[in-house]
Amino acid sequence: MITGSIVALVTPMNADGSIDWVALERLLDLHIEAGTSAICAVGTTGESATLSVPEHCEVIKHCVEYVANRVPIVAGTGANSTREAIELTRAAEGAGADACLLVTPYYNRPTQRGLFEHYMALAKAVDIPQILYNVPGRTAVDMLNETVEKLADVANIVGIKDATGDPERNRDLIARCGQKMAIYSGDDPTAMELMLAGGHGNISVTANIAPVDMAQMCKLALAGDREGASAINNRLSGLNSALFLEANPIPVKWAMAQRGLIPEGIRLPMTVLDEQFHGKVLSAMEAAGV
Repeated sequence: MITGSIVALVTPMNADGSIDWVALERLLDLHIEAGTSAICAVGTTGESATLSVPEHCEVIKHCVEYVANRVPIVAGTGANSTREAIELTRAAEGAGADACLLVTPYYNRPTQRGLFEHYMALAKAVDIPQILYNVPGRTAVDMLNETVEKLADVANIVGIKDATGDPERNRDLIARCGQKMAIYSGDDPTAMELMLAGGHGNISVTANIAPVDMAQMCKLALAGDREGASAINNRLSGLNSALFLEANPIPVKWAMAQRGLIPEGIRLPMTVLDEQFHGKVLSAMEAAGV
């Protein structure tokens, strides 16, 4: 079981939108040195929606080969087509990824039965460990805890990233499934509370810009040290909010570019952070010490 801070890694891009492979390798080294527990490649933050299938597979393969087992690689392979999700998940398994992150099918708004059957089809088709991903604010579908509980008995469904940001719901999910699968936060502002309640880690946007602090906060929260975790979490709270002033990953890529970690490239329909938010993001970075 992977625990701790799992970075939802950005995909560095040049001004023309091409992938910056050198910057990607720098980020992978940075996270390993910072104590990040695992790399989640080509998820929402990695702009999976605007990468072609060949690019998607190549980024995963590049991460696996460059990291060379120094930390686990979780590959984002979800899609709103079950067949496409199976194709991407098979490719990630073939590339040597340690697990896959599978977002609920977006836009077509399946029923709870449809969600169950979707994930069952994936689990049967590909043996790789699979992590469910519920983010209703982006997908327009909400996978209920009752549905997750039914899937928790499937051997290769090993976890869920819950991005609802609802602490009460998180506690219910942990009570239902915490002994059967890993429960990860997908919401930086509420991640500490999820871990203190018995969750297993945080698949984090903020870790892109504050990897050392996020790794340490997760370590303390998982150890039950509320005071120590809160000291770091309180310092990061403004940054957690600022990184969502526009749709993720717009603010975090801009913040990283200001630190010289990546170029400012981002793919349409995403655009570079609007100037009106520059001061707020910079202030939040300063307050967080990054």
